[in-house]
Amino acid sequence: MIRSKKPEWQIKIAKERIKILFKLAEESLEKYPMRSIRYVELARKIGTRYNIRFSREMKNTFCKNCNILLYVGKTSKEIESKIPEFRIIKCLNCEKTKKIPK
Repeated sequence: MIRSKKPEWQIKIAKERIKILFKLAEESLEKYPMRSIRYVELARKIGTRYNIRFSREMKNTFCKNCNILLYVGKTSKEIESKIPEFRIIKCLNCEKTKKIPK
């Protein structure tokens, strides 16, 4: 089965929707955390459907396990790293750790 590439205009719209969903997730994190998680889930689904790579900044803002936005002090905490080139962030929702290059 041959799969065709999506048209460029569809990819452009998908990228815009992903940005909008991440912005909505940030805004609704305080009042409605479950809604925020759903926004991140939808953004990831759009990304996989249209084969769009997230930027490094976008990748580092959410937990890949539970789809919650990672804010140090609110939904995550920073752990001391033995390697100075990396920051280790622990999600307080699912207890997973994430290593982020500085």
